[in-house]
Amino acid sequence: MSATPPVLKIAFDPVYAHPLPEGHRFPMLKYELIPEQLLYEGTIAEHNLFAPTPCPDEVVMWTHDPVYVQKLHQQTLSAREQRHIGFPQSPQLTRREFVITQGTIDCCHYAFEHGVALNVAGGTHHAFADRGEGFCLLNDFAVAANYLLKKALADKILIIDLDVHQGNGTARLFEHERRVFTFSMHGAHNYPFHKEKSDLDIALNDGTEDGLYLSLLRTNLLTLLDQLQPDFAFYLSGVDILATDKFGKLKISMEGCRQRDELVFTTLKQRRIPCVVAMGGGYSPDIKTIVEAHCNTFRVAKDIYTP
Repeated sequence: MSATPPVLKIAFDPVYAHPLPEGHRFPMLKYELIPEQLLYEGTIAEHNLFAPTPCPDEVVMWTHDPVYVQKLHQQTLSAREQRHIGFPQSPQLTRREFVITQGTIDCCHYAFEHGVALNVAGGTHHAFADRGEGFCLLNDFAVAANYLLKKALADKILIIDLDVHQGNGTARLFEHERRVFTFSMHGAHNYPFHKEKSDLDIALNDGTEDGLYLSLLRTNLLTLLDQLQPDFAFYLSGVDILATDKFGKLKISMEGCRQRDELVFTTLKQRRIPCVVAMGGGYSPDIKTIVEAHCNTFRVAKDIYTP
C-alpha cells in the first residue's frame, strides 16, 4: 500500500442498473440509488467513482468455460439456463456482467494502493465455470482471484462471503485451488438448497440474531487470518442477512449489519491485508432499507480507511 493518502475508489457504471421486466423480484434499482445517495450525502464525490470497461474474454476464460462464454456473447442460452439465472438474456445484460467483473479486477489494483476498493455491484457467487444461476452470470470474485494468481500479484487469497446464501459457485470453482480459501457464513435453510463444500462453511439457524452472528464471525475470521496469513481478501457484504429480508430468514438488525462491516474492515486493515468488496444480495421489501444497508458498507469503509 502506498504512502499517499488513501482514496476510496468505487467501481460503477450506469449499465449496472439493467432494465428488467415489470414486477421482477430482483431490486435492480439499488445500483442507481446507492451511488446517488452516497454523492447526495457527501460520503463520496465524483472522483471516487470510476467506470470499468468490459473484461476481456481471455481473462474471463481463466475461470469460465469457453463454450459458456460464447453462449453469453451469442445469446444462445437455453430457456432452462435463463430460468436458472433468473434474468432474460440480452446483449446489454452480457455487457453488464463483463463490466462488473472488470470492475472487481480494477478494484484489486486500487486495494493494493489504498487498502480497500468497492464495487457497487458484483459478488456474483452462484456462477459456476459452465453456467450461471441465482442472478449470477459470471463469478467476479473468482475471475479476479484467478487474475491475481495468474499475474503473481497474490499468493494466498481469502474470500469472505457473508451473503445469506452460500457461495456455491465460488466453493466449486476453488475446491482444488489451495491458494484460495473460501469462507462462507450463510443461512442453513436457504438457497442454494444443494450446498457445495467451501473450505469453511458456517451454516446459521433461522432467526440468528446480532450477538451470535457477530461472535461467530469474529472468532472464525480471526482464526482464519492467524492460520492462513492471506495477502489479499475479497469481502462479499450481502445485506440479505437483515431481519427485514424477504428470503434471508435471519434476524440481523441494521446496526448489526453495520457492525459486521466494521469488524471485517477493522480486522483486515489492522493486518494490512488489501480488501475488495462487492455488495451481493439484499431483498428487503422497501428499497430504502436495502440502499441504506449497502450505503453503510461504503460509509464504514470510508471511516476506517480514509480517516
